[in-house]
This record gives sequence, structure tokens and C-alpha cells, in this order.
Amino acid sequence: MGNVEIKQKNWEELGISNDFLFGKVMQNPELCRELLQRILPNLKIDRIEYPQLQKSINVDMDAHSVRLDVYVKDDRETVYDIEMQVSDTKELPKRSRYYQGMIDIQLVDAGQHYKKLNKSYIIFIGPFDLYGKGRHIYTFENICKEDNSISMGDEAVKIFLNADGTMDDVSRELKAFLDYVAGQKPEDSYVEKLEEAVQEAKKNREWRHEYMTLLMRDQENVEKGEEMLAKLIILLSEDGRLSDVIKVSQDKEYRQELYVEYHII
Repeated sequence: MGNVEIKQKNWEELGISNDFLFGKVMQNPELCRELLQRILPNLKIDRIEYPQLQKSINVDMDAHSVRLDVYVKDDRETVYDIEMQVSDTKELPKRSRYYQGMIDIQLVDAGQHYKKLNKSYIIFIGPFDLYGKGRHIYTFENICKEDNSISMGDEAVKIFLNADGTMDDVSRELKAFLDYVAGQKPEDSYVEKLEEAVQEAKKNREWRHEYMTLLMRDQENVEKGEEMLAKLIILLSEDGRLSDVIKVSQDKEYRQELYVEYHII
């Protein structure tokens, strides 16, 4: 009972920076469209639609599953994936690459031409500076290293938004949203609508139950991971591989290789 009470308290304290709640609030098409317009002011987005709410992608049994926070497309068939990320896991650039690949696979059916691939934006929002330059926004497109005027033309854009930025490099409207992500409540009509939507979302009993279920599932996965790591360390120690014992605690990829080697997964 105490464990459930803790989870309920956590639900009441959630804000827009929580990825689950952010995804629920962004189910409002007008709120989602306005956010995209603030991030991408040069685009004219008349409307958006949801191909699949909280889209999950899993290509095969051996692949990492991808659960997208907000997956939408606009009236020009441009695809947007918006992800809220609270902690700097040091892997977002490569995760954005993985997400791009998984989304592209879903967009092109077998036998279709590659030119059918939609233009896409993968957007990560977080309260930390991924690249340490003080910017609020880092936008990446593939360009020629030898001649920066040449774009690759793959129409894949990745954007990292930093709510902890210090530079004057974004519009007042986008800055207001990022300040809200950082825990402030600036005087801004859109932020006020977001706050109302957040409070309304937290009244939804079904969403609260879903959130609590996900929390318990995540905790079970953490406990399972700890058990697997403990078993691996014991086996490595028995085999005299002491240097690997230290490495597996720091290198996730190498840890996965050894899980396979020792038939732990």
C-alpha cells in the first residue's frame, strides 16, 4: 500500500518535463501544432494528425523497442517525433540516429522506392546542455564536410532543445516554453494553456493508472537488470576475468556482448 501511495504522490507532482505527461498533453493537436511552430517558425503547419498515439516500433524480437513520446505528421506529410528527456544519458545523439532508422523502416513498405521517405524532424527537449555551448537549440542536418553549402538532401533533421541555455538564440515564444520546461511559469498565453492541460491531465484516472503500471514495469526491469549484472560478475570472477568485471559496470555495449557470451539473455 505504501508503494502505491508513493506512486500516487509522484503523479500529483508531475510537470510538463515528465515524458509520460508530456505525451498525454501533446495529444491536443492545437497545443502540439503550436509547439512545433515555436520550434520551427519558418514552417507553416496548418494542421497535424496522429498516425498512432504513443507509437511503438519493434522491427524484430532482437531489436530495441522504441516508444515515441509524440509522433505526428502535418498536412504536407512531414513527420515529427518529439521526445522529452529529463536526464542527460550521454547517448541522445546515437539514440536519435536509431530512432531515425526505425521510423524510416516504418515509413517505407517493402518494394517501395526510397523517395517515398517523408521529410522528418526528430526533436529532443531537455533541461540540460547536451553540447555545453550555452545554446537553447542545436539543429543538425547532413551537409558536405568539404563544402558546407552542399546539403546531402536526405530531408532528415535532428534538433536538441536545451531549457538551460544562456544565449539569446531563440524567439521569445520558444524561450517561454523552455523556461516552463525548466520549472518556471513565464507570462505567456501558450504556457498558460499548457499548464491548464497538465492540471487537467492529472485528473485523468486512466492515465494515472497507466503511469503507475509503467513505473512498476520499469522497476521490475531495473531489478531484472541488476540480477543479470550480478550473475555476470559472478561468472566473470569465477573465470578470472577481473578486468572485465570493472569494464561491464561502465560499458553497456560490452556488457550486452558478455550477456550473450554467457547465455544470460
